[in-house]
Amino acid sequence: MANHLYKGDLPDGLSFGRMVAIDSETMGLDPHRDRLCLIQLSAGDGDCHLVQFAQGEYQAPNLAALLTDPAVTKLFHYARFDVAMIKRYLDVDCAPIYCTKIASKLVRTYTDRHGLKDLCRELLGIDLSKQQQSSDWGAEHLSPQQLAYAANDVLHLHRLHGVLQDMLAREGRGHLARACFEFLPTRAELDLGGWSSMDIFSH
Repeated sequence: MANHLYKGDLPDGLSFGRMVAIDSETMGLDPHRDRLCLIQLSAGDGDCHLVQFAQGEYQAPNLAALLTDPAVTKLFHYARFDVAMIKRYLDVDCAPIYCTKIASKLVRTYTDRHGLKDLCRELLGIDLSKQQQSSDWGAEHLSPQQLAYAANDVLHLHRLHGVLQDMLAREGRGHLARACFEFLPTRAELDLGGWSSMDIFSH
């Protein structure tokens, strides 16, 4: 298992297969105020590839091509936030998408705990450390501890996907999950447009 850090974009010729796990690190949770600092990716092989962005420099053609490749599923946990940040800063719409948090909410109805740490503990028997969660991701030089934390957010998503897919099939809710995943780019656009706290389907 290794972490590979790149500045500004993925290198030419890097392949992640038919499904790539993705997460992002930002300066905060407001996409209009808090900039995108890092995107981490994994093919599910134990390696993590991390793209670090300097402030205001978001020209990443290789990464953009991967994010929009219709033959590659983009696997997230809480895709709504990451997809909005990617749209805001890289100006691309991710598709197709799979979100383990949405899948969890559709099948793990016996709990209200749907964080990545909760999923990894229950479904995989892995205890993730969240020690670096509140961290300066805008720093020019990221520490080994920061890189290890960022990598952990994608290294287990492929296994979670397999477990959750089985649960969705068992409960007959796969079609609901697919419909939710397809709506995510629109949900992100609504968030960026000012409807982040409003349920537009309510009365």
